[in-house]
Amino acid sequence: MNDPDRLNGGASPGAGDILQLLLDGRARTKADLVHLTGLARSTVSARVDALLASGLVTPAGEGVSTGGRPPSRVAFNARVGVVLGVDLGASHATVAVSDLAGRILESTTRTLSIADGPTTVLDLVISDGQELMARESIRSQRLLGVGIGVPGPVEHSTGRPYNPPIMPGWDRFDVPEYVQRTFDVPVLVDNDVNVLALGEHAVGFPDVGDLVFVKVATGIGAGIIAGGQLQRGAQGSAGDMGHVKVPYSPESPHAPGEDRDLEDLASGTAIAAALRAHGLDARSSSDVVELVRSGNALAIEATRQAGRDVGEVLATVVNLLNPSVIVLGGSIARAGEHLLAGVREVVYRRSIPLATQHLAIVQTQAGERAAVLGAAIMVARDVLSTANVDAYIARAAVRA
Repeated sequence: MNDPDRLNGGASPGAGDILQLLLDGRARTKADLVHLTGLARSTVSARVDALLASGLVTPAGEGVSTGGRPPSRVAFNARVGVVLGVDLGASHATVAVSDLAGRILESTTRTLSIADGPTTVLDLVISDGQELMARESIRSQRLLGVGIGVPGPVEHSTGRPYNPPIMPGWDRFDVPEYVQRTFDVPVLVDNDVNVLALGEHAVGFPDVGDLVFVKVATGIGAGIIAGGQLQRGAQGSAGDMGHVKVPYSPESPHAPGEDRDLEDLASGTAIAAALRAHGLDARSSSDVVELVRSGNALAIEATRQAGRDVGEVLATVVNLLNPSVIVLGGSIARAGEHLLAGVREVVYRRSIPLATQHLAIVQTQAGERAAVLGAAIMVARDVLSTANVDAYIARAAVRA
């Protein structure tokens, strides 16, 4: 298959396809693009000119001359517009303005309760977004989209939360429609683990095609990137590790007939309950983290056992999906390396050697900004998709 076929399923590449070749940030000449696409020089020239007119690409100096006038180069213009990324947690909201390359330009974080309901929470988020967009460094920029991560299951095609356990009042609430009353742009909504996976991939592992991000906190979930693309499944529930039954292991302290979900054994809430049974004052994930960091032996062993339980499930994931990297995040993972050690102990022992010979199991690299960055990347990729770029250029031509 030649390059044009690879670009667009056999159809002749349009301007949106040409832009995909420039999203890596490298400046290229029209001759470079002719070579990459196999299109006629006149066709490439017309499509590049349309991209230049739309502002999606910008002149980027001159290339190396092979005799005569040096050729002009063009590059993707990540500042043609901005997007809003929103990270909603159980008790916080972070809103950030990002350019289309995923660089955070401005951000703000506030304390709130997700249980206050969608209108109250979203009104605060919208207000914060308006304030950011009004800042001097941003106000001249055009808003192109809003991406939102929420702490619960989401039907991604509609952007509606679906029976979210810690989000009373949010079930099937039309988040995109509500936000679009203020911001008349595309609004995408996904669960927090998926946007964390996107942020982690962008910051720590941009060249890795197959990655699984696992969040271990009050709940447990996974974000799956395969072939460089986030995998959501048919309805958006892919990665719900917390409700997978943990297989029995002879080395486990759990009784042979104890058939329990991973979340019931290894979440921060479950670890806290196990520690209370031993007389420790642990009510939440944060209590567990504090005990682990203070060196409490019972808390450390309980966290390591939680890692083993997570590893029992991840061993199956490794055999099934063969990722290159597993990243552990969430509050329990950040308490130290005890969870990580438990996961490694089981995964490397129970997965097939071919799947683990180059497998890295690591702690999060992206830190606190991973989720809001991932939300921004999610909507930026949608804005820059081939079809949406072609539509954007068509609208720009009509306005001209």
